[in-house]
Amino acid sequence: MSKVPSLNYPDVISAFERAGWKFVRQRGSHIRMQRSSDDGVQKITVPAHKPIKRSTLARILKDARIPLDDFIAHLR
Repeated sequence: MSKVPSLNYPDVISAFERAGWKFVRQRGSHIRMQRSSDDGVQKITVPAHKPIKRSTLARILKDARIPLDDFIAHLR
């Protein structure tokens, strides 16, 4: 298993968009994204930080139900 990287928020937003998430809004330093799934609408909040802490990104991935390896594949 890979280690969660420390990334800047534009890279994280781009990877989520490639994974099917849509940018909904930004309020201050928090970016709201969502996607529709069979379970309903999933929502996540990404902090606009440079860089995003690894532990924060790990929690966002868990909330988004995206495995780390899939997320890393969307970075490229």
